[in-house]
Order: sequence, then C-alpha cells, then structure tokens
Amino acid sequence: MCGIAGIVDLDGRLGPERLRELAAAMNATMVHRGPDDAGVWVDAAGRCALAQRRLSIVDLSPLGHQPMVLDGGEAALTFNGEIYNFMEIRRRLESQGHRFRSRCDAEVLLHLMAGQHVDRLDSLRGMYAFALWSARQRSLLLARDPFGKKPLYLARGRGWFAFASELRALEVIDELDRTIAAESLADYLLLQYVHAPRSIYQGVEKLEPGCWLTLDAQGRERRGRHFTFTAGDAEEEVQLASTREGRVAQLDALLTQAVERRLISDVPLGAFLSGGIDSALVVSRMRRLGVHTKTYSVGFADSPESEHVQAREIAAHLGCEHHDIVLRPDAIELAPLIAARLDEPNGDSSCLPTYLLAEFTRRHVTVALSGDGGDEMFGGYGRYFDTLADVAVDAGAGAVASSLYLGPRLTIFQPPDLARFLGEVPAATQAGIARWSAMLDRADRPLIHNMRRVDVESYLPGAVLAKVDRMSMQHSLEVRCPLLDLDVARFAAALGADDLIAHSRGANGRPTFTGKRILKDLLARELPHEWVHRRKRGFGLPAGFWDGPALRSFAHDLLAGPDTVLADWLDHRQLKGWLVEQENPQCFSIYRLWPMLILELWLRESAARRRAAGGRRPVAAAAGHLVAE
Repeated sequence: MCGIAGIVDLDGRLGPERLRELAAAMNATMVHRGPDDAGVWVDAAGRCALAQRRLSIVDLSPLGHQPMVLDGGEAALTFNGEIYNFMEIRRRLESQGHRFRSRCDAEVLLHLMAGQHVDRLDSLRGMYAFALWSARQRSLLLARDPFGKKPLYLARGRGWFAFASELRALEVIDELDRTIAAESLADYLLLQYVHAPRSIYQGVEKLEPGCWLTLDAQGRERRGRHFTFTAGDAEEEVQLASTREGRVAQLDALLTQAVERRLISDVPLGAFLSGGIDSALVVSRMRRLGVHTKTYSVGFADSPESEHVQAREIAAHLGCEHHDIVLRPDAIELAPLIAARLDEPNGDSSCLPTYLLAEFTRRHVTVALSGDGGDEMFGGYGRYFDTLADVAVDAGAGAVASSLYLGPRLTIFQPPDLARFLGEVPAATQAGIARWSAMLDRADRPLIHNMRRVDVESYLPGAVLAKVDRMSMQHSLEVRCPLLDLDVARFAAALGADDLIAHSRGANGRPTFTGKRILKDLLARELPHEWVHRRKRGFGLPAGFWDGPALRSFAHDLLAGPDTVLADWLDHRQLKGWLVEQENPQCFSIYRLWPMLILELWLRESAARRRAAGGRRPVAAAAGHLVAE
C-alpha cells in the first residue's frame, strides 16, 4: 500500500530537473500513505518522472524500493496496492525465462505489464492503481482495480499530463485548474461524494474503477475497461451448482481462497470485526486457516446501537484475540479534523468512526482485513428491501423502481434541492440520473440485480471504498477486502435473486424482505442462528453525537455567517433558509447537514492551502494560463 504520482512532459519544456522537482513535491504531500520509503525516477530522455511513497508490507528489504525499473531501463513502474496472486504469476513468468531479484509483487507486475499488454490485467487478483512508463514506446499506461479500492487522479495542462493517488498531490502544480465545477457540486449534494470520472476540481478527473488509459508521445489518449460487474449475468467460467447447498459450498471455497490470498504479509496483520455478517465471515475463515487472529472494533459510550458488544461475543466464540476501545467522540472537534484529512470532500458520516477505528487498529497491526463489499455483492442494504416491498405492493399501480430507489433512500439531496441551491440541475447530473434510472428499470432481470449494479458502479467506489482508503491511509494502515475478490465477485454476479433475498409476509400483510441469504447460510455453520439473523446495524456514531444543539449551532455559524465559503457557489439566501428548516426536529437530517458542513470545512481548508502556496513557482511559465491565487 503506497502513494504514487508522476508527470509526463509532452513537449520537452520542463526538462528532467524540473520533472524531478515536481514529482518529489507531489510525493511529499503523501507521507502518510507510505512512511517507510520514498523514491523518484526520471527516464533517460527526461520526458517522464515517477514517484512513490512506500508502506512496506511484502519484502521489507531495499529490493522492494519503487519506482522499480526493469533491467536495461526499458520500463519503469510505480504501484499502489497489492497483487495477491503474484506468486502464481511469478512462477508462470519464470517458466518463460523471467528472472526476479525481490520477493515483492511490484517486480512481478513490472515484468507482466512491461509491454503494456492491457489484456493481462484480467489475470490480476488484488487492489491496485499503477503507472508504467515504456521508454521504448515513450508511452504511459495507467490502470485501476475492478472496484476502485485504490484511487487514481489525472490532470492535464498545455504540454504536460500528471497523475497521483491523492488530489492534494496534484495541487503542487500551479497551473492546475482548481475551479469548483457546478457538476461536481451537484454530484456531491446528490450523492455525498463526486462520482467518477469527475472530481471536485474541473481540471482533475478520476480514472474509473476497472479501467485503463494509455498516453503516447503525442499526448493522445486511449482508454478501455477490463472489468464490469453485471449483476444477474454469469461469465462463461462461472458454473453455479444446481442446488443451494452446492452453491453455499462453492462460496465457502471461494471466500476461503480469497481470505488466504490476503494473508500474505511480512508485517503484523489483523481484522476489523463488527457485529455483522461480513466481517464475521472473514474472521471465521482466518481462524479456519489457522491464523492467530487479532480483531479490532470501536464502540461508543451510551449508545445502544454500538456494535462493540456483539463484536466481543463473536470474537470470543471464534477464539480471536480481540481488542476494542469505547469512545465519547466530540463532533465539533472531529468535523474540522476529518475535513482536513480528506483530499476530496466525502460527506459519508461513517468517515468518522472509520477514522477512529483505523487509528486504534494501527497501534497494533499494519494490515487489517475487512468485510467491505458484502452489502453490494450479496444484497444487504435496507434500501433494497424497502424498494422491493414498495414495488411489490404498488405493482398494479405501475410503481417505477428508479423513482423509489433514487429518492431519499440513495440520494442525499434530490434534484429540486439541487435546483434550489445551484439554480439548475446540471446536464451532466441529469444524464447520470437518467443512466442509473435506465439500469434500475430494466425488465429483463430481477430488481435486486439492478440495484446491486448501480451501487457497485456508484456508491461502493464513491462513498464506501473512498472512505476506507482515505481514513485508513491517514494512519498508514492497509485494509484488504476479501468479499471484493474478483472470483468472489464474479460468483456473486451470477447468483439468482433467491440466493440473495428471502421474503415473507408481515403481520400487516405487507411483504418483507431480508438479504445476504447465501452469506447467512454459510455463516450459520459458524455462529448461533440468532446471531446470524440479528438486525443489521450501520457503522455509525450514537444518536446523541449528532442531535446536540451545539453541533447545529456550530453548523449554523459556519454556513450562515458572513464568512461562509459556500456562498461563492450556492445561493446563500437559499442555504440560510434551509438551515432555518433544519432547526425544526421534523425536518432535521444529519445525513444532509453533515455533508454540507464537511463541504464548507473542506473548501475553507482548500482555500487556505492555495493561499499558503501562493508564491510557488509555476510549472511552465511558457504555458501562459496560470491559475490566479
């Protein structure tokens, strides 16, 4: 797990020394992503510089130093993530005559991808974002893992192209267009994050999950996709057993393999453990594989919803060495802290507990396995069940799934709210909503598959995985997700609705639905039935944390005052009117107030960074159109 960055000089204006200087400056912003080592490499022709901050996990020796260069200098790699099946790939490459010096996955990836053969991405099992420079072709290849666990931002200017693991690293380029685009603000208000390929800055984009990009010497770009999660479709190599028991056994083998792949580490390793199904399944497989498993959870005082007691029970039952800490967090103290740690605004309120859990876990281990991805892969969100029930009840009235699902169940603010604050709903935002609506309303497959696909494309990489990556890497903690193993995901995509969803009739005759049916069948072999079927609880902070008048007063002062930065982008009169509405307990929503508060704090932090960097030398004076400070 690392931080990567780089810049390509397309027209030769910068020169090798300036390239090195810029790459080193980008690298210096990401020490938290890789505190163990740092490197900068410039190609012999002086056209490309690569940089990396290293968090040493596998092969702690200097042989794992990056950027890594192939003998003869024909290719160079900077790589963030882990390739879990690298030993299998290495054996195959050795049989073809390749020779290796280290024990690390980066060297295997370098040899595998040196020729920039994008068809080989399908053989990788892991989480990654990498850049590979071919000196022979004078071209750059960028690629990102199937689900977007590892971030990759891209930026362009006249005569240059740059990339980095974090948006903040690109801010060292003075020519960077840091305009806040209306489409990005609309995304954020709608979803609580900015959906790829957009970023909060107009001049920066995110490479989408499961995609690759090549850049040639003339600056021409070519793009492709190496993976798409299409729920309800079985890929040719996925053959489901004919019985449910057989499919449970298949999943058992795949999940055990996925966990085993993620145990490779030369540093201490543990697991997050909540009171839920997903993390319990991961931990139970670790124990089955003979691992002395250290588990970690965070609880919150005076909160009946806190899962730490259930986590203790599960850990004791499975025989784990469990660690937890019970906290009384302070919202007014933590909100500015979280906003300052985010390279791009993320309004998911669970950033807070994730940050605290990662901080606690890193005291003991450097790698933690988690249950992320289980809800999207196997149908676990309450909004799925509510939508299925509404459609079942209103089927005769022509209920439209998209209007139900894309309302407050998935989105934070709705299109009329966006028009209220922005004056309009940007065309790009309307196009995104229309695209998801078309997915949700497909009639050729069960609705649960359509909802899963929308979430895997949007919510999973935009909210969940971005949150986990940013909050864990603030503490130099690597988090691995077995339920997002590519083989597990392909199996999950092929499952039928009955393997995911169980339904019955409630006392009032209304249909009720529950999810993760096949996961529960599997976990029931390990845990008591009543534990497996407990009501799902979100990973959040206690209600008292959010509902206090001090937090609302703090938000009001920031958002309604004369120094409100958001007033430069949103209609301030409408914003103040909305804040008055939030004072009404019937209208108050922390899921709306918190993202707005984080956005304001983030914008203030961003403006402060711009002021602090005001005297920095521009990237290329000849480029002409520098951003004014």
